[in-house]
Amino acid sequence: MARRPRFLLTDFPLHVVQRGNDRRACFFEERDFRFYLETLVDASAHYRVLVHAYVLMTNHVHLLMTPLVAGGVSKVMQSLGSRYVKFINATSERVGTLWEGRYKACLVARDEHVLAACRYIDLNPVRAGMVGHPAEYRWSSYAALAGTRFDALVTPHAALEQLGESHGAYARWCDQGIRDDELACLREATVRELAFGSEGFKAEIESATSRATGVRTSGPRPPALRRAH
Repeated sequence: MARRPRFLLTDFPLHVVQRGNDRRACFFEERDFRFYLETLVDASAHYRVLVHAYVLMTNHVHLLMTPLVAGGVSKVMQSLGSRYVKFINATSERVGTLWEGRYKACLVARDEHVLAACRYIDLNPVRAGMVGHPAEYRWSSYAALAGTRFDALVTPHAALEQLGESHGAYARWCDQGIRDDELACLREATVRELAFGSEGFKAEIESATSRATGVRTSGPRPPALRRAH
């Protein structure tokens, strides 16, 4: 199957997933997580990409990023991946590839879909059974978005303002969990490298790019994403 072309739009968030080769581990010690995040800080600043949410799992990563220049996310991932592989090979006395080919990415609408994507990312360790609450996992954006820790990497997306200004709003949003249909829609959009948003959003993007943004189906449409409140 031919690869889908990347979305080269600026100012729209992308949900990015990169997995370890054969789903094997790509983080082995605490220093690995730290080096990856430090390198991501450097690369995102250099290539003018904002990082809104992230989680580093044992064998894959999730990132929500907005490029301020065309192709910024691709450049970040290329630089980050190369530097991280060299670091792991040097410190772990290993050779060969670490990542499972090119990363997957879907476009995310700049509305409540950003809220769903952030929550999906930060709840990954909970769904994986690694922790009971996202605050217990060190290698994610949860604490930064919940306002309990400063993280130089994270630029909260403006869509989070929909949650209100009250203390603990993001924590309460994550405590609600993510609906199964939201989870399925975001996963499918990412794997197929399409778009996560309303039908109107998808139509707007297709008109601007002549690029498919959704799966063509004759079946019933999934329910609309619930708004934050």
